[in-house]
Amino acid sequence: MKKALSIILAAAMALSLVACGNSSNETASASGASSSGAASSVTLKVGHIEAEDRSTHKALLQFKDELEEKTGGRITVEIFPNGELGGDEELCEAVAMGTIQMALPSSSVLTAYNEQIGILDMPYLFKDAQSAFNALDGELGAQIDQWIAGHGFVSLGYLYNGPRCTTNNVRPIYTPDDLKGLKIRVMSSPVFIRMYEVLGANPTPMSFSELYTGMQQNVVEGQENPPTLIYASGFQQVQKYLTLDEHVHNFLPILTNEAWLNSLSAEDQAIVKECCADMVTNQRKIELEDNETIVGKLEAEGMEVNELTADQYQAFVDAIQPMYDEYKAAWGTEIFDLAASFNS
Repeated sequence: MKKALSIILAAAMALSLVACGNSSNETASASGASSSGAASSVTLKVGHIEAEDRSTHKALLQFKDELEEKTGGRITVEIFPNGELGGDEELCEAVAMGTIQMALPSSSVLTAYNEQIGILDMPYLFKDAQSAFNALDGELGAQIDQWIAGHGFVSLGYLYNGPRCTTNNVRPIYTPDDLKGLKIRVMSSPVFIRMYEVLGANPTPMSFSELYTGMQQNVVEGQENPPTLIYASGFQQVQKYLTLDEHVHNFLPILTNEAWLNSLSAEDQAIVKECCADMVTNQRKIELEDNETIVGKLEAEGMEVNELTADQYQAFVDAIQPMYDEYKAAWGTEIFDLAASFNS
């Protein structure tokens, strides 16, 4: 009887050890490590709204190759272009919740987290693209990083979305008066809305995914975007006039889920940041080069293009000053002085 009892107790202990061993393996698997202690690969899902022939996507492909090579496959990158995962607002929310790890939305949607980020939407804020680059890579970019802190994501750099220009189907735009009464699609940004109100147009917030159909059906008569995005989106098929007013130098933050980034080893965090910095450099170079050639392609496909003279450009700058007075009163002059310091 005693012998039988000993056998039963021994069997129970063996089963207990097996169960403990399985539990340890499951815990290791859930934490991203194998039973041998080696880290398993992690996936970086990144979404954006733009076409695959845009500088944004081209630079992302280079980023993918570089990151996967430098991490030896510890990080694999999956790219979702063309708004496959939603518009800019949805992408921001997805990154904040950790549904995806990275997105490249317009900086305009970040005004939902801090309205002063709308400084980047202020028309004629920077005299040229390089001044804007210096600002975003310097103190102004650092300030925006602070403003978005605490919402579940961080920015690892700012891609250049190009100089935003105005198109429409009614008439060429040479003066602020030419905009009066036109229904212009804008992003859901208070600053963009106010800009076109001050200039006498009828700003109409609309999702980018609905814009082509909206112009085709004359729900709106015009819109504003960089020439490269206009061409990639086929807007030349439903718009007649393009004015190279370059009213905003637009940026796309490399919005990254903070918890995901912090979950990586110190080595891999450094590699991700290094690859993002390289992506910024590559993308800006591609965008500037593409912009030089795209305007000619838009003309070749039937758009009437006009570039503002220095005096015509200044007329828009002057017309928009009441808007600056309003926002300086609301936000203070310090952030405007900081941005202006990069124009010297």
